[in-house]
Amino acid sequence: MTWLTADLPGTGGIYKEQPEDFQVEEIPLYPCSGRGEHLYLWIEKEGISTHELLNQLKKGLKIKDREIGYAGLKDARARTRQMVSIPFRNAQKLDQLQLRKAAILQSQRHGNKLRLGHLAGNRFTIRLRNCHPEAVQRATEILQVLEQQGVPNRFGEQRYGSLGNSATLGLLLLQKNYVEFCRELLGDPELIRNSEWRAAASAYRQNDLSECLRLLPRHMRDEQRLVRTLLEKKAPRQAVLALPHNLLRLYLSAYQSQLFDQLLEQRLPDLRQLHVGDIAYKHENGACFRVEDARAEQDRADHFEISPTAPLFGFKVMLAEGQIGTTEQQLLAASNLTIHNWKLEKGLAMPGERRPLRVPLQQTSAESDAQNGLKLCFSLPKGSYATSVLLEIIK
Repeated sequence: MTWLTADLPGTGGIYKEQPEDFQVEEIPLYPCSGRGEHLYLWIEKEGISTHELLNQLKKGLKIKDREIGYAGLKDARARTRQMVSIPFRNAQKLDQLQLRKAAILQSQRHGNKLRLGHLAGNRFTIRLRNCHPEAVQRATEILQVLEQQGVPNRFGEQRYGSLGNSATLGLLLLQKNYVEFCRELLGDPELIRNSEWRAAASAYRQNDLSECLRLLPRHMRDEQRLVRTLLEKKAPRQAVLALPHNLLRLYLSAYQSQLFDQLLEQRLPDLRQLHVGDIAYKHENGACFRVEDARAEQDRADHFEISPTAPLFGFKVMLAEGQIGTTEQQLLAASNLTIHNWKLEKGLAMPGERRPLRVPLQQTSAESDAQNGLKLCFSLPKGSYATSVLLEIIK
Protein backbone atom coordinates (compact mmCIF):
# COMPACT_ATOMS: atom_id res chain seq x y z
CA MET A 1 0.00 0.00 0.00
CA THR A 2 1.16 3.54 -0.79
CA TRP A 3 0.81 6.12 1.96
CA LEU A 4 0.17 9.82 1.53
CA THR A 5 2.25 10.31 4.70
CA ALA A 6 4.87 7.70 3.78
CA ASP A 7 7.71 9.81 5.23
CA LEU A 8 6.12 9.85 8.72
CA PRO A 9 6.30 6.79 11.03
CA GLY A 10 3.05 5.26 12.21
CA THR A 11 1.78 4.70 15.72
CA GLY A 12 1.02 1.00 15.46
CA GLY A 13 -1.86 -0.20 17.60
CA ILE A 14 -5.19 -1.94 17.20
CA TYR A 15 -8.78 -0.70 17.29
CA LYS A 16 -12.29 -2.07 17.81
CA GLU A 17 -11.29 -4.41 20.66
CA GLN A 18 -14.43 -3.10 22.37
CA PRO A 19 -17.43 -1.33 20.77
CA GLU A 20 -16.71 1.80 22.83
CA ASP A 21 -13.25 1.98 21.21
CA PHE A 22 -14.91 3.15 17.98
CA GLN A 23 -17.51 5.89 18.40
CA VAL A 24 -19.33 7.59 15.52
CA GLU A 25 -21.79 10.46 15.65
CA GLU A 26 -23.68 11.80 12.66
CA ILE A 27 -23.39 15.50 11.85
CA PRO A 28 -26.91 16.51 10.71
CA LEU A 29 -27.32 18.27 7.40
CA TYR A 30 -30.06 20.56 8.74
CA PRO A 31 -31.83 21.32 12.05
CA CYS A 32 -35.32 20.01 12.76
CA SER A 33 -38.08 22.58 12.32
CA GLY A 34 -40.07 21.47 15.36
CA ARG A 35 -43.21 20.80 13.34
CA GLY A 36 -44.37 18.45 10.62
CA GLU A 37 -45.56 14.92 9.99
CA HIS A 38 -42.29 13.17 10.84
CA LEU A 39 -40.47 12.55 14.11
CA TYR A 40 -36.67 12.47 14.10
CA LEU A 41 -35.20 10.15 16.73
CA TRP A 42 -31.62 10.65 17.93
CA ILE A 43 -30.57 7.09 18.78
CA GLU A 44 -27.46 5.63 20.37
CA LYS A 45 -26.72 1.99 19.62
CA GLU A 46 -23.88 -0.40 20.37
CA GLY A 47 -23.11 -3.86 19.00
CA ILE A 48 -25.89 -3.94 16.38
CA SER A 49 -26.13 -2.82 12.76
CA THR A 50 -28.35 0.00 11.51
CA HIS A 51 -30.50 -2.55 9.68
CA GLU A 52 -31.10 -4.42 12.95
CA LEU A 53 -32.04 -1.17 14.67
CA LEU A 54 -34.50 -0.32 11.89
CA ASN A 55 -36.00 -3.80 12.11
CA GLN A 56 -36.59 -3.34 15.86
CA LEU A 57 -38.34 -0.02 15.20
CA LYS A 58 -40.48 -1.56 12.47
CA LYS A 59 -41.64 -4.45 14.66
CA GLY A 60 -41.95 -2.47 17.89
CA LEU A 61 -43.95 0.38 16.36
CA LYS A 62 -45.77 -1.84 13.83
CA ILE A 63 -44.86 0.35 10.87
CA LYS A 64 -43.65 -0.45 7.36
CA ASP A 65 -40.07 -0.31 6.10
CA ARG A 66 -40.85 2.55 3.73
CA GLU A 67 -42.12 4.70 6.61
CA ILE A 68 -38.71 4.71 8.31
CA GLY A 69 -35.99 7.09 7.18
CA TYR A 70 -32.26 7.14 7.91
CA ALA A 71 -29.31 9.09 6.57
CA GLY A 72 -26.58 6.45 6.64
CA LEU A 73 -25.52 3.00 7.78
CA LYS A 74 -23.41 2.74 10.91
CA ASP A 75 -20.99 0.00 11.93
CA ALA A 76 -22.26 -2.78 14.21
CA ARG A 77 -18.94 -3.11 16.04
CA ALA A 78 -19.07 0.42 17.40
CA ARG A 79 -20.96 2.83 19.63
CA THR A 80 -22.87 5.09 17.26
CA ARG A 81 -25.33 7.95 17.34
CA GLN A 82 -27.56 8.54 14.35
CA MET A 83 -30.88 10.06 13.35
CA VAL A 84 -33.85 7.95 12.28
CA SER A 85 -37.24 9.31 11.22
CA ILE A 86 -40.67 7.76 11.79
CA PRO A 87 -44.22 9.07 11.17
CA PHE A 88 -45.21 11.47 13.98
CA ARG A 89 -48.49 9.59 14.48
CA ASN A 90 -46.44 6.83 16.13
CA ALA A 91 -44.96 9.13 18.80
CA GLN A 92 -47.18 7.82 21.60
CA LYS A 93 -45.98 4.24 21.00
CA LEU A 94 -42.42 5.21 21.94
CA ASP A 95 -43.25 5.02 25.67
CA GLN A 96 -43.80 1.27 25.35
CA LEU A 97 -40.98 0.65 22.87
CA GLN A 98 -38.14 -1.53 24.16
CA LEU A 99 -34.99 -1.50 22.06
CA ARG A 100 -32.18 -4.02 22.39
CA LYS A 101 -28.67 -2.51 22.54
CA ALA A 102 -30.07 0.90 21.62
CA ALA A 103 -31.70 3.91 23.30
CA ILE A 104 -33.58 6.98 22.07
CA LEU A 105 -31.80 10.05 23.44
CA GLN A 106 -34.17 12.72 22.12
CA SER A 107 -36.81 13.38 19.46
CA GLN A 108 -37.92 16.35 17.34
CA ARG A 109 -40.56 16.92 14.69
CA HIS A 110 -39.74 17.80 11.10
CA GLY A 111 -41.58 18.25 7.82
CA ASN A 112 -39.92 15.60 5.66
CA LYS A 113 -38.80 12.01 6.00
CA LEU A 114 -35.07 11.53 6.50
CA ARG A 115 -33.39 10.33 3.30
CA LEU A 116 -30.22 8.40 2.63
CA GLY A 117 -27.33 10.85 2.37
CA HIS A 118 -29.09 13.61 4.35
CA LEU A 119 -26.13 14.24 6.64
CA ALA A 120 -23.14 16.58 6.51
CA GLY A 121 -20.66 14.03 7.79
CA ASN A 122 -19.60 12.01 10.80
CA ARG A 123 -17.60 12.78 13.93
CA PHE A 124 -15.32 10.02 15.22
CA THR A 125 -13.76 9.27 18.61
CA ILE A 126 -11.45 6.28 18.35
CA ARG A 127 -9.22 4.54 20.87
CA LEU A 128 -6.10 2.73 19.67
CA ARG A 129 -4.52 0.21 22.02
CA ASN A 130 -0.92 -1.06 22.26
CA CYS A 131 0.60 1.88 20.41
CA HIS A 132 4.19 3.10 20.09
CA PRO A 133 5.39 5.16 23.11
CA GLU A 134 5.62 8.26 20.87
CA ALA A 135 2.14 7.69 19.45
CA VAL A 136 0.71 11.12 20.36
CA GLN A 137 3.50 13.02 18.63
CA ARG A 138 3.43 10.73 15.59
CA ALA A 139 -0.35 10.92 15.25
CA THR A 140 -0.35 14.71 15.64
CA GLU A 141 2.20 15.13 12.84
CA ILE A 142 0.25 12.82 10.52
CA LEU A 143 -3.05 14.56 11.27
CA GLN A 144 -1.48 17.94 10.46
CA VAL A 145 -0.43 16.69 7.01
CA LEU A 146 -3.86 15.15 6.38
CA GLU A 147 -5.56 18.41 7.36
CA GLN A 148 -3.41 20.30 4.86
CA GLN A 149 -3.47 17.83 1.96
CA GLY A 150 -6.67 15.86 2.57
CA VAL A 151 -7.38 12.23 3.41
CA PRO A 152 -7.12 9.58 0.69
CA ASN A 153 -10.78 8.81 0.02
CA ARG A 154 -10.37 5.03 0.17
CA PHE A 155 -13.26 2.72 0.88
CA GLY A 156 -13.35 0.97 4.22
CA GLU A 157 -12.71 -2.71 4.86
CA GLN A 158 -16.39 -3.20 5.70
CA ARG A 159 -17.18 -2.49 2.03
CA TYR A 160 -15.76 -5.87 1.03
CA GLY A 161 -17.65 -8.24 3.32
CA SER A 162 -16.67 -10.71 6.05
CA LEU A 163 -14.70 -12.88 3.59
CA GLY A 164 -13.36 -9.92 1.63
CA ASN A 165 -15.00 -11.22 -1.57
CA SER A 166 -17.87 -8.78 -2.16
CA ALA A 167 -15.98 -7.12 -5.03
CA THR A 168 -15.28 -10.52 -6.61
CA LEU A 169 -19.00 -11.27 -6.48
CA GLY A 170 -19.70 -7.92 -8.18
CA LEU A 171 -17.25 -8.72 -10.98
CA LEU A 172 -18.82 -12.14 -11.52
CA LEU A 173 -22.24 -10.49 -11.82
CA LEU A 174 -20.91 -8.08 -14.44
CA GLN A 175 -19.33 -10.97 -16.33
CA LYS A 176 -22.60 -12.93 -15.98
CA ASN A 177 -20.63 -15.87 -14.60
CA TYR A 178 -23.49 -17.18 -12.46
CA VAL A 179 -22.01 -20.63 -11.79
CA GLU A 180 -18.89 -19.17 -10.21
CA PHE A 181 -20.98 -16.52 -8.42
CA CYS A 182 -22.90 -19.27 -6.58
CA ARG A 183 -19.66 -20.95 -5.56
CA GLU A 184 -18.16 -17.66 -4.36
CA LEU A 185 -21.31 -16.67 -2.44
CA LEU A 186 -21.22 -19.90 -0.41
CA GLY A 187 -17.58 -19.11 0.33
CA ASP A 188 -14.16 -20.72 0.44
CA PRO A 189 -14.17 -23.21 3.36
CA GLU A 190 -10.55 -22.38 4.17
CA LEU A 191 -11.50 -18.75 4.88
CA ILE A 192 -14.60 -19.44 6.99
CA ARG A 193 -14.38 -19.52 10.80
CA ASN A 194 -17.96 -20.53 11.59
CA SER A 195 -17.95 -24.34 11.70
CA GLU A 196 -21.51 -24.80 10.36
CA TRP A 197 -20.95 -22.40 7.48
CA ARG A 198 -17.59 -23.99 6.69
CA ALA A 199 -19.17 -27.44 6.54
CA ALA A 200 -21.98 -26.13 4.32
CA ALA A 201 -19.49 -24.50 1.95
CA SER A 202 -17.55 -27.76 1.74
CA ALA A 203 -20.73 -29.68 0.95
CA TYR A 204 -21.54 -27.19 -1.82
CA ARG A 205 -18.14 -27.64 -3.39
CA GLN A 206 -18.74 -31.39 -3.33
CA ASN A 207 -22.03 -30.75 -5.18
CA ASP A 208 -24.12 -32.00 -2.24
CA LEU A 209 -26.76 -29.27 -2.28
CA SER A 210 -29.13 -30.99 0.15
CA GLU A 211 -26.41 -31.34 2.79
CA CYS A 212 -25.30 -27.76 2.15
CA LEU A 213 -28.83 -26.47 2.77
CA ARG A 214 -29.14 -28.57 5.94
CA LEU A 215 -25.88 -27.23 7.37
CA LEU A 216 -26.22 -23.54 6.54
CA PRO A 217 -26.70 -21.38 9.68
CA ARG A 218 -30.25 -20.12 10.15
CA HIS A 219 -29.33 -16.45 9.68
CA MET A 220 -27.87 -17.07 6.19
CA ARG A 221 -31.25 -16.72 4.47
CA ASP A 222 -29.92 -15.45 1.13
CA GLU A 223 -27.56 -18.40 0.78
CA GLN A 224 -30.39 -20.74 1.75
CA ARG A 225 -32.62 -19.20 -0.91
CA LEU A 226 -29.94 -19.66 -3.56
CA VAL A 227 -29.31 -23.33 -2.71
CA ARG A 228 -33.03 -24.06 -2.46
CA THR A 229 -33.59 -22.60 -5.94
CA LEU A 230 -30.76 -24.73 -7.34
CA LEU A 231 -32.30 -27.82 -5.70
CA GLU A 232 -35.45 -27.06 -7.67
CA LYS A 233 -33.34 -27.61 -10.81
CA LYS A 234 -33.41 -23.94 -11.71
CA ALA A 235 -30.48 -22.50 -13.68
CA PRO A 236 -27.73 -20.66 -11.75
CA ARG A 237 -28.73 -17.41 -13.50
CA GLN A 238 -32.27 -17.70 -12.20
CA ALA A 239 -31.06 -18.58 -8.71
CA VAL A 240 -28.72 -15.58 -8.58
CA LEU A 241 -31.17 -13.03 -9.97
CA ALA A 242 -33.81 -14.24 -7.49
CA LEU A 243 -31.65 -12.89 -4.66
CA PRO A 244 -32.65 -9.47 -3.21
CA HIS A 245 -31.60 -6.74 -5.62
CA ASN A 246 -30.27 -4.58 -2.82
CA LEU A 247 -27.83 -7.40 -1.99
CA LEU A 248 -26.72 -7.77 -5.61
CA ARG A 249 -26.28 -4.01 -5.92
CA LEU A 250 -24.12 -4.13 -2.79
CA TYR A 251 -21.76 -6.52 -4.60
CA LEU A 252 -21.72 -4.33 -7.71
CA SER A 253 -20.93 -1.32 -5.52
CA ALA A 254 -18.09 -3.24 -3.90
CA TYR A 255 -16.50 -3.84 -7.29
CA GLN A 256 -16.93 -0.15 -8.14
CA SER A 257 -15.13 0.60 -4.88
CA GLN A 258 -12.27 -1.79 -5.59
CA LEU A 259 -11.59 -0.23 -8.99
CA PHE A 260 -11.74 3.25 -7.46
CA ASP A 261 -9.23 2.27 -4.77
CA GLN A 262 -6.87 0.94 -7.43
CA LEU A 263 -7.01 4.21 -9.36
CA LEU A 264 -6.50 6.20 -6.14
CA GLU A 265 -3.44 4.11 -5.30
CA GLN A 266 -1.88 5.04 -8.65
CA ARG A 267 -2.28 8.78 -7.90
CA LEU A 268 -0.59 8.69 -4.48
CA PRO A 269 1.24 10.30 -2.77
CA ASP A 270 0.09 13.62 -4.28
CA LEU A 271 -3.69 13.69 -4.59
CA ARG A 272 -3.69 17.45 -5.22
CA GLN A 273 -2.03 17.23 -8.62
CA LEU A 274 -4.30 17.94 -11.59
CA HIS A 275 -3.73 16.76 -15.15
CA VAL A 276 -5.27 17.81 -18.45
CA GLY A 277 -8.36 15.66 -18.99
CA ASP A 278 -8.99 15.12 -15.27
CA ILE A 279 -12.52 15.43 -13.92
CA ALA A 280 -12.32 17.81 -10.95
CA TYR A 281 -14.71 17.88 -7.98
CA LYS A 282 -15.90 21.14 -6.35
CA HIS A 283 -15.97 20.60 -2.60
CA GLU A 284 -18.46 23.41 -1.98
CA ASN A 285 -21.30 21.82 -3.95
CA GLY A 286 -20.19 18.44 -5.32
CA ALA A 287 -20.27 19.54 -8.97
CA CYS A 288 -17.72 18.11 -11.43
CA PHE A 289 -16.03 19.60 -14.49
CA ARG A 290 -13.39 18.56 -17.01
CA VAL A 291 -9.95 20.13 -16.55
CA GLU A 292 -8.88 21.81 -19.80
CA ASP A 293 -5.98 23.84 -18.37
CA ALA A 294 -4.33 22.03 -15.45
CA ARG A 295 -1.92 24.88 -14.67
CA ALA A 296 -4.73 27.40 -14.40
CA GLU A 297 -6.76 25.17 -12.06
CA GLN A 298 -3.90 23.90 -9.88
CA ASP A 299 -4.04 26.88 -7.48
CA ARG A 300 -7.65 26.00 -6.66
CA ALA A 301 -6.61 22.41 -5.91
CA ASP A 302 -3.73 23.64 -3.73
CA HIS A 303 -6.26 25.64 -1.69
CA PHE A 304 -8.60 22.61 -1.42
CA GLU A 305 -11.39 24.21 -3.45
CA ILE A 306 -11.28 21.33 -5.94
CA SER A 307 -9.79 17.84 -6.16
CA PRO A 308 -9.15 15.30 -8.90
CA THR A 309 -11.56 12.37 -9.06
CA ALA A 310 -11.75 8.76 -10.14
CA PRO A 311 -14.87 6.98 -11.38
CA LEU A 312 -17.27 4.72 -9.62
CA PHE A 313 -17.80 2.99 -12.95
CA GLY A 314 -21.26 2.81 -14.44
CA PHE A 315 -22.98 3.05 -17.81
CA LYS A 316 -23.50 6.84 -17.53
CA VAL A 317 -20.27 7.86 -15.80
CA MET A 318 -18.15 10.65 -17.27
CA LEU A 319 -14.67 9.32 -17.99
CA ALA A 320 -11.50 11.41 -17.96
CA GLU A 321 -9.52 12.19 -21.10
CA GLY A 322 -5.81 12.20 -21.89
CA GLN A 323 -3.46 9.90 -19.99
CA ILE A 324 -5.80 9.75 -16.96
CA GLY A 325 -8.66 8.63 -19.18
CA THR A 326 -6.48 5.98 -20.81
CA THR A 327 -5.64 4.58 -17.36
CA GLU A 328 -9.34 4.38 -16.45
CA GLN A 329 -10.17 2.55 -19.70
CA GLN A 330 -7.24 0.15 -19.28
CA LEU A 331 -8.36 -0.80 -15.78
CA LEU A 332 -11.79 -1.82 -17.11
CA ALA A 333 -10.30 -3.62 -20.10
CA ALA A 334 -8.12 -5.70 -17.77
CA SER A 335 -11.35 -7.32 -16.52
CA ASN A 336 -12.78 -7.61 -20.06
CA LEU A 337 -15.36 -4.93 -19.24
CA THR A 338 -16.61 -1.65 -20.69
CA ILE A 339 -18.93 0.85 -19.03
CA HIS A 340 -21.82 -0.77 -20.94
CA ASN A 341 -21.46 -3.92 -18.82
CA TRP A 342 -22.93 -1.93 -15.93
CA LYS A 343 -26.31 -1.68 -17.69
CA LEU A 344 -27.65 -4.90 -16.21
CA GLU A 345 -31.18 -6.24 -15.81
CA LYS A 346 -33.86 -3.88 -14.58
CA GLY A 347 -33.19 -2.90 -11.00
CA LEU A 348 -29.46 -3.69 -11.17
CA ALA A 349 -28.20 -1.09 -13.66
CA MET A 350 -25.48 1.11 -12.13
CA PRO A 351 -25.21 4.62 -13.67
CA GLY A 352 -21.94 5.45 -11.88
CA GLU A 353 -20.50 8.75 -10.65
CA ARG A 354 -17.23 10.55 -9.96
CA ARG A 355 -15.73 10.46 -6.45
CA PRO A 356 -13.02 12.83 -5.16
CA LEU A 357 -9.66 11.21 -4.52
CA ARG A 358 -9.32 13.12 -1.24
CA VAL A 359 -11.61 14.65 1.37
CA PRO A 360 -11.07 17.33 4.04
CA LEU A 361 -10.27 16.33 7.61
CA GLN A 362 -11.44 18.62 10.43
CA GLN A 363 -11.65 18.95 14.23
CA THR A 364 -8.63 16.74 14.83
CA SER A 365 -6.95 15.90 18.11
CA ALA A 366 -4.68 13.18 19.49
CA GLU A 367 -3.99 12.52 23.16
CA SER A 368 -2.72 9.70 25.34
CA ASP A 369 -5.32 7.33 26.69
CA ALA A 370 -4.55 4.76 29.38
CA GLN A 371 -1.49 2.54 29.02
CA ASN A 372 0.13 2.79 25.59
CA GLY A 373 -3.21 3.97 24.28
CA LEU A 374 -4.16 6.79 21.94
CA LYS A 375 -7.44 8.71 21.69
CA LEU A 376 -8.15 10.22 18.27
CA CYS A 377 -10.93 12.67 17.39
CA PHE A 378 -11.77 13.96 13.90
CA SER A 379 -14.66 14.58 11.50
CA LEU A 380 -15.10 13.57 7.86
CA PRO A 381 -17.67 14.36 5.16
CA LYS A 382 -20.42 11.84 4.42
CA GLY A 383 -19.43 8.86 2.31
CA SER A 384 -15.83 8.72 3.55
CA TYR A 385 -14.36 6.23 5.98
CA ALA A 386 -12.48 6.61 9.27
CA THR A 387 -10.34 3.62 8.32
CA SER A 388 -8.72 5.83 5.64
CA VAL A 389 -7.41 8.04 8.44
CA LEU A 390 -6.46 5.09 10.66
CA LEU A 391 -4.48 3.42 7.86
CA GLU A 392 -2.28 6.52 7.57
CA ILE A 393 -1.85 6.84 11.34
CA ILE A 394 -1.26 3.21 12.29
CA LYS A 395 0.67 2.05 9.18
